[in-house]
Amino acid sequence: MIAILANTAGEERIQEVVRAIEKRGLQAHVSKGTDRTVVGIIGKAEPTLAEQLRQMTGVENVIKISKSYKLASRDFHPEDTVIDIKGVKIGGDELVVMGGPCAVENRDQIMEIAKHVKAAGAQVLRGGAFKPRTGPYSFQGVGVEGLEWMAEAGEKYGLVTITEVMTPEYVDVCAEYADIMQVGTRNMQNFDLLRKLGTCGKPVLLKRGFSATYDEWLNAAEYILAGGNPNVMLCERGIRTFETYTRNTLDLTAIPVVKQLSHLPVISDPSHGTGRRELVATMSKASVAAGADGLIVEMHTDPDNSMTGDGVQSLFPNQFEQLLRELQQLAPLVGKSFETAKQPVSSL
Repeated sequence: MIAILANTAGEERIQEVVRAIEKRGLQAHVSKGTDRTVVGIIGKAEPTLAEQLRQMTGVENVIKISKSYKLASRDFHPEDTVIDIKGVKIGGDELVVMGGPCAVENRDQIMEIAKHVKAAGAQVLRGGAFKPRTGPYSFQGVGVEGLEWMAEAGEKYGLVTITEVMTPEYVDVCAEYADIMQVGTRNMQNFDLLRKLGTCGKPVLLKRGFSATYDEWLNAAEYILAGGNPNVMLCERGIRTFETYTRNTLDLTAIPVVKQLSHLPVISDPSHGTGRRELVATMSKASVAAGADGLIVEMHTDPDNSMTGDGVQSLFPNQFEQLLRELQQLAPLVGKSFETAKQPVSSL
């Protein structure tokens, strides 16, 4: 259930409602909007609670939410969530681009790529220090040292950083170095990991499982939100279909659908969504046109020799820069702003 209060109800009235909910052994989550305040009620509530809340001063209505995901639902939080990370706002009017390699390979590599990411105008540096791989003999990442290099590169070039976390045990160390925690497609329903991320204090980018429904995806986000972390981004990264020409099928329909169902920001991953370099720019622009709040794009200075073998879906720096110039023209048409950088790489 949710209790809806008019904004004329002061903080004291809101806390009275919260106390009435918690007295019943339930959780209360407060969401303040411009026109009203919504108090979400998590747990099995007795019917008498709704009537009690309706009679309280300042409460306009009490509504039962039928969706299994409560906190992720737009019913609970009608306005879009905007996540502010070191001044980079994700989910608002600004289009956000995350760029970088699939995996951090060495210090020189990530420093050079960070320089190109900054010069192109992207705001976030991506790179995996720990890599979940299908085969046990594939490159698995360089570990904590890679996190240190990422943090150094982000600090030097003024970039927010995002890295993938694979297990609950590594959440704390990843949170020590990176600004955003990424959950990969294979871990979307790793519930122990999701619960831990609910308490980590860092924003989380939750990739959709490659066979997950929208409902399953949003319920995975609910685990993080219910743990106390309100800063969750949803990432569409392609689903597995019968088509073999592309690595996955990028589900563009997911973008407007989940933005209707949820208030959380939506990011698109056209690199994993297609697995083909020549399709990344086109699907990036299609994602923005569909309403995505941002993109996470693989870019590598030497993709054909990348250690992960995913170079076929990574853009070269000049292709990345060209894409961002095109996004600068496209963004205003869909109500977003995006400015490419003015400085050349040589000046950084």
